[in-house]
Amino acid sequence: MARRGYGEDGIYFDHRGDCRDPAHHRNCLGRWRGVVSLGYGPDGKRVRKKVSGQTKSEVKDKLKDLHTDLDAGIRPVRGYTVGQAVTDWLAVGLPGRTAKTIEVNRDSLKPVLARIGTRPLQDLTAADVRAALTAMASTHATRTVQKAHNCLTRAIRHAEAQDLVRRNVSAMVDTPRGRAGRPSQSLTLEQATALLAAAERSRLHAYIALCLLTGIRSEEARALTWDHVDLDAGTVSVWRSVRAHGDTKTQRSRRTLKLPEVVVKALREHRERQAGERDKAGPLWQEHGLVLATSVGTPLDSHNVRRDFRKVTKAAGLGERWVPKELRTSFVSLMSHRGVSVEEIARLAGHSSSRTTETIYRRELRPVITTGAEVMDQLFANEKSGGARGG
Repeated sequence: MARRGYGEDGIYFDHRGDCRDPAHHRNCLGRWRGVVSLGYGPDGKRVRKKVSGQTKSEVKDKLKDLHTDLDAGIRPVRGYTVGQAVTDWLAVGLPGRTAKTIEVNRDSLKPVLARIGTRPLQDLTAADVRAALTAMASTHATRTVQKAHNCLTRAIRHAEAQDLVRRNVSAMVDTPRGRAGRPSQSLTLEQATALLAAAERSRLHAYIALCLLTGIRSEEARALTWDHVDLDAGTVSVWRSVRAHGDTKTQRSRRTLKLPEVVVKALREHRERQAGERDKAGPLWQEHGLVLATSVGTPLDSHNVRRDFRKVTKAAGLGERWVPKELRTSFVSLMSHRGVSVEEIARLAGHSSSRTTETIYRRELRPVITTGAEVMDQLFANEKSGGARGG
């Protein structure tokens, strides 16, 4: 019997017992197998691609798909799963990202991988992805589902670029709507005052005062160094963040702000406390020049900040359903309710444009522009009183 040439197919029945039907194998235990010969590898061994199915027709269809992949330069790896594709993407597909970012992406994909992680990538369908996302949407917020869907699409795109799969079925699916997430909150003036008072007994006092009264981002506050703080002049220069490359979120986020007296006072007290912690830590102290650091000088971890922040909100009588980023939201709200323009708030917050401020913080912005009415009331009230005197 002659050997099959390159690209030629072979179909056979793989028995798992005695053969009961030599002609058609209809009553035999086992599976139909299909194989395509791709010639020989550098080691002289024959290179084959195999498929299998319950029926001969199913194997023929799979062989056709395999030929389509091969003609397109796709080299699917047998047994390469969705979970392995995600692992490879997280390992090499996110250059320059921090370990925390990679971990966040991995966590966001866990509900999806629980359903389709073991499925071979080349067999994954749009229906599989849709079902996994729909199941996740029943227990997670829409934004969380969106993040998971985005990560899955990027992971498969990475495999696609490696010629491991023909098409990205995740990109063909619309993200289902999840559960309603908790809306962002803003502190009222009374609540903000109570929070600052409770914070005086916490190591986060300077952090809370700085973020609440200047509106700088938590990632900017945690990266702030004493070199960028001038307590005599009462200013702070925001030039860094805890992002992967140390850059601020946008170019306009680099800004120098005048500090309220409350913040200057909190920072002076914090600097004295930090000096005491440095002396107490002795050789354990790690000098990073950070304004806001742990008791041994190391950078603050966002999870620890969130935990300690909730202790302060609880002590202030506000409950524990607050997160540090809502200090910035509260800053925008308080400024808006004092009549500060959206353009000026955008400059203070370091937004790329006032449109960003209006889009992200629309719940916190004063809904009615009253300046014109207030000015006209003053003008015509004066005119009316003046006219009366003239009569």
